[in-house]
Amino acid sequence: MTFLPDFRLETYFSRWEFTARHHLTASDAETMSMAELLALADDEDRRAWADLRLGYTETFGDPGLREAIAATYTDVLPADVLCFAGAEEGIYLAMRVLLGPGDHAVVVTPNYQAAETVPLSLCEVTGVALDAGRDFALDVGAIEAALRPNTRVVSVNFPNNPTGKLIPAADLRRLAELCDERGIHLFSDEVYRGLELDPARVLPQAADLSPRALSLNVVSKAYGLPGLRVGWIACRDPELLARLERAKHYTSICNAAPSEILARIAVKSREVILGRNRGIIAANLPLFDAFFAEFADLFAWAPPEGGCVCFPRYLGPGSVDAFCESLVEEAGVLLLPAGLYRSELTDVPADRFRLGVGRHGAQEALDAFATWLRARRAG
Repeated sequence: MTFLPDFRLETYFSRWEFTARHHLTASDAETMSMAELLALADDEDRRAWADLRLGYTETFGDPGLREAIAATYTDVLPADVLCFAGAEEGIYLAMRVLLGPGDHAVVVTPNYQAAETVPLSLCEVTGVALDAGRDFALDVGAIEAALRPNTRVVSVNFPNNPTGKLIPAADLRRLAELCDERGIHLFSDEVYRGLELDPARVLPQAADLSPRALSLNVVSKAYGLPGLRVGWIACRDPELLARLERAKHYTSICNAAPSEILARIAVKSREVILGRNRGIIAANLPLFDAFFAEFADLFAWAPPEGGCVCFPRYLGPGSVDAFCESLVEEAGVLLLPAGLYRSELTDVPADRFRLGVGRHGAQEALDAFATWLRARRAG
């Protein structure tokens, strides 16, 4: 593949995200108002916001923001952090810097489409699927078997989008060791870190496990602040980080100054924000439990282990894609069908749909969903 195909999920969202009455597939946690976020600012950041001049910012990112981000890691320093305009820019530029013709990458599926299609536009890629028959478990041995002498990147995403699954910390450490042994870069998408149901299962961050590894994060997902468009890569390889900075000169060049100040406030207040968002998920889960108990003949569901999305199974008649299309057209309830997660690399279960559990308004959306299903049964 030498081109980038249409981004199926974003194309679908372009049609429905802001027109559907009930967004029941959101990948981000509940957002905050400007007033709520600014109320969390300390005196230094409040002055920085009030006195902010709207000029260009540093390509690497606001120093205060990078310091706040580095404090969320064990071994990462502010100099090891490069900020981006959201996570997508980080994925795109990292793959273009790390991969080229003659190289090989290994990508875990299902995933966010860019994690697969950007590497495929650059080199050969092998997919390793999470095992749907074992509750989307990861086989580290399958990744090891897929490695080649020319493998340059292993790309993983945990907590996983769309399945909401975690892996044991020992498995992530083994992946980092495998990559280090062979001179491979582990690229770890960690955008849902902080929304785990069980705090004991919070994974270490890849950039802390290996100086070659790259940890991707963003304030869009777990923090619920996608409007800021601020993400970052943490990596303890200064030469690689410098190459990434030079690549950024061809895209956003630098982030928006107001967004970086607001992101700095958010990251410094992460315990408050992430705790709030975990509370929203915890309050929502009994609502989803009750809904799926009523319609157990149509769906098989389990809550996410981490993050605010999961991948229930559709058991009803017809395809899940047709089911989701009818649902949004007739009831205004938006879900993402499995067809949007199809892969060129592996089989992805065709009977699933992505569900979001991290926003307010879940009961109203589920009521509309249930009313539509009851009418279909009666019809």
